[in-house]
Amino acid sequence: MESEGSLNVKLGDFTKLAKDYVNRVGYSETALRVLKGYIESVNGPMETIADVGAGTGKLTQDLEHIGLRGYAVEPNDAMRAEGIRLFEGRSSFIWSKGLAEATNLPDHCVDWVLMGSSFHWTDAPAALEEFHRILRPGGFFTAIWNPRNIEGSALHMDIERSIQQMVPNLKRVSSGSRANMRDMEGKLLSTPFFEELFLLEAPHEAVMSPERYMGAWRSVNDIHAQAGDELFAQILTMIEEKIQGMDQIVVPYLSRAFTVRSTKR
Repeated sequence: MESEGSLNVKLGDFTKLAKDYVNRVGYSETALRVLKGYIESVNGPMETIADVGAGTGKLTQDLEHIGLRGYAVEPNDAMRAEGIRLFEGRSSFIWSKGLAEATNLPDHCVDWVLMGSSFHWTDAPAALEEFHRILRPGGFFTAIWNPRNIEGSALHMDIERSIQQMVPNLKRVSSGSRANMRDMEGKLLSTPFFEELFLLEAPHEAVMSPERYMGAWRSVNDIHAQAGDELFAQILTMIEEKIQGMDQIVVPYLSRAFTVRSTKR
């Protein structure tokens, strides 16, 4: 859905947002460690994983931090360039161009596939078939999101209400909110390729400077694409006014991870 007028940012195209992705928050380390521990309890130590739709390496960096290695696959050249720059001098992840539906990775080459805040952009059946292909027998796929957990925050709820008033027909696409995730279980179990679904949620917080907070907002694709350049600039101005005088902004998050196991044995 696009508004009338100039739209320099297209829905699902992150090319012009890549530089601002550094301001985004990583995923819950607790959630990632629990998932890693569970998968290794089932299949033994992991050798190689794949972060598909790796973007600028936000999730990739979290996975490296908990001791994992493998592939970072990203279709967007600008996003991938930022990720390669982030990992310069490190050999933990091999960066390559590819889609969820066509990763260009070898058959049964990884123990775990993850997508961070990006599975909703895919052709789900085609992506699941591709992940089944590249996973080793009994391997796992996790689709994880990191939505803000703002229901108890007056500041963040005020900002959300103001955005909705400014863009009345706004339809959030990339949010990992429970409302947007209602059909996720059905999607993940809609093919013969995966089974044994479970959901893990873990709250965490980020303390941001005003500059980083605004940078994180500038990286939001779905609002920008639907509002258009001029109205999105007004939204950013509105947010700046609401945080004026604040030295730091505490932002609560809730990492939400859906995990399924390949039926390949």
